[in-house]
Amino acid sequence: MVNRCAWCGNDPLYVAYHDDEWGVPVRDDATLFEFLLLEGAQAGLSWLTVLRKREGYRKAFSNFDAQKIARYSDAKLEKLLQNPLIIRNRLKVYGARQNARAFLAVQEAFGSFSAYIWNFVDGQPIQNRWQTIGEVPTTSTISDRLSKDMKRRGFSFVGSTILYAHMQATGMVNDHTMDCFRHKDCANIT
Repeated sequence: MVNRCAWCGNDPLYVAYHDDEWGVPVRDDATLFEFLLLEGAQAGLSWLTVLRKREGYRKAFSNFDAQKIARYSDAKLEKLLQNPLIIRNRLKVYGARQNARAFLAVQEAFGSFSAYIWNFVDGQPIQNRWQTIGEVPTTSTISDRLSKDMKRRGFSFVGSTILYAHMQATGMVNDHTMDCFRHKDCANIT
């Protein structure tokens, strides 16, 4: 039997996400932006809820194309608020456009969003060695600093908890527990 992190459970969508994506270092701007929007949409909800709507988000938000989303009109955002394939929260939907614009500004300033965000961990994933899920934090001093900086740059839905989850999802931090089969795999990816 394969050991996984305790949060994973048995839902096939969650298992696939855990096994194939969570904790794998992501340096591609498009994927980092996708996770940023999805993590913001998740605020106050379960991640499984967001995973179930991920395809709907891809369709509704131009396959997470930041250039296109940055140009969305208010009318387009109002139409999205009627779309049952996404989480229809006004602040989150409008926040997607705001974050696209801030994301593009960061790309302009740093050459890539990846260069900007990975600089907070000196370009290398932090390798934690948690024994139990109860030891895994929901924030860190790094996510606190990142949150403050991103808010200053105009991002929304980028609190420390959301950004720590983003760091976990995109492999900036390896928070697979030591008994999970993915801990070692993710530790060997840089």
